Amino acid sequence: MSRRVVRQSKFRHVFGQAAKADQAYEDIRVSKVTWDSSFCAVNPKFLAIIVEAGGGGAFIVLPLAKTGRVDKNYPLVTGHTAPVLDIDWCPHNDNVIASASDDTTIMVWQIPDYTPMRNITEPILTLEGHSKRVGILSWHPTARNVLLSAGGDNVIIIWNVGTGEVLLSLDDIHPDVIHSVCWNSNGRLLATTCKDKTLRIIDPRKGQVVANNFEEPVALQEMDTSNGVLLPFYDPDSSIVYLCGKGDSSIRYFEITEEPPFVHYLNTFSSKEPQRGMGFMPKRGLDVSKCEIARFYKLYERKCEPIIMTVPRKSDLFQDDLYPDTPGPEPALEADEWLSGQDAEPVLISLRDGYMPPKHRELRVTKRNILDVRPPPGPRRSQSASDPPLSQHTLETLLEEIKALREQVQAQEQRITSLENMLCELVDGTD
Repeated sequence: MSRRVVRQSKFRHVFGQAAKADQAYEDIRVSKVTWDSSFCAVNPKFLAIIVEAGGGGAFIVLPLAKTGRVDKNYPLVTGHTAPVLDIDWCPHNDNVIASASDDTTIMVWQIPDYTPMRNITEPILTLEGHSKRVGILSWHPTARNVLLSAGGDNVIIIWNVGTGEVLLSLDDIHPDVIHSVCWNSNGRLLATTCKDKTLRIIDPRKGQVVANNFEEPVALQEMDTSNGVLLPFYDPDSSIVYLCGKGDSSIRYFEITEEPPFVHYLNTFSSKEPQRGMGFMPKRGLDVSKCEIARFYKLYERKCEPIIMTVPRKSDLFQDDLYPDTPGPEPALEADEWLSGQDAEPVLISLRDGYMPPKHRELRVTKRNILDVRPPPGPRRSQSASDPPLSQHTLETLLEEIKALREQVQAQEQRITSLENMLCELVDGTD
């Protein structure tokens, strides 16, 4: 008589549950545009959702605590002249979000900690380089201010948001529309899928495909007959992958192991209505006191509902085995260091005492100073006898004036940030 051996895993009993009705976000006109992105992005401070907007594209940003019915006049983030197709929070600054649009541009926005009185219409940076719609955004996981965009022109551009410059452009790798792009854990490589049904592993700094056309999958998992797009979310801390189908009403989740059969089905969370999009909270935004290992934000037609995944435990103590150190908000590299060939693993933090998001952090965009660029050798123009000579003293005076102006601007920015924080505290006090 044979005995069935049960696989040992602490995640065999992951339990999914929708949040209570008063913890949902009601009366949000979720975008109806036909696109395969998640339409939702979330971090420990804010929830952002792409919404319907007349005369252009927009998304709404809500503090996580602002649950319940959302006022129809609640300020939006507007500025694009065509529908917004994708949004992504910066992993190193919880107040910075990027948006991509059908209007071929990417905009980077600074979101204040307080609720603005009117629409946010001025991005801190607009990036222009694609010739067709931009539908995919992804921040570098370890390098500061490095943002990837992919467009309908089959081009991937990697930007330095700190200067507004293009770092790299991969324009001859994909023969057709790019469906998805993902960095590996330290940002050394990219994985892409394309309409030509090919998965590519790319070294972006070399501009080369380093792995392609995998002959046989290590595991094959039959799903269902639905033709909806699958939105995959992977948690490297638990090695669990969650699959959410757009137009589907379920979330299937699997544990990935290094030994055969590699993929182990865990469970399915089902609800009555189909999802139009899905947000996935970073691990540092979870409630460790409740053994929460994942949290989703499911989009309905006019609502967003949190879905909480927990591992039932009897003890109230911190569960070390569920919460290894996880990537925090500090970058490991600067943009120019990464571009020069350096790699670094994410800077990890412990969740033992929970995580408290830092106060408002300003993103400073510094355009390249033309005075820092040496002029080309040779005369630029002939100098007439009537032209006064530009002395070394005059040049030094100009540079001193520029330095003084820059310091004055920085002091004003610090004062504005301080006033914003004071206003935020006053608003919180009145609540």
